[in-house]
Amino acid sequence: MAAAKRPELPAILIANDLREGEVVFATLEGWTRDPRRALVVQDERAAEALQVFGAKEFLRAKVVDPQLVAIESAEGAPRPRHYREALRALGPSVRPDLGKQADFQI
Repeated sequence: MAAAKRPELPAILIANDLREGEVVFATLEGWTRDPRRALVVQDERAAEALQVFGAKEFLRAKVVDPQLVAIESAEGAPRPRHYREALRALGPSVRPDLGKQADFQI
């Protein structure tokens, strides 16, 4: 089986909280629901360290599906480049008054 291709940099680590199901973002302190606080990695070494952190958190049953996601910009709130991850980061797409788009205005 081929190794998964790492996304382009800069990137963030996104996952789902196992207990709440909420989309969370890796920070220096752990996890947050606020995408504006996501740790942005700019180089391969930092990206690998972030993936290792996500794998450990998965094994500890803290999160599921930790993925490194390429972002458009490291300025302000990081915005995922791909539509699927952008939608995942925002929350429900049918109600802009709910989810992260209402809470954090990203």
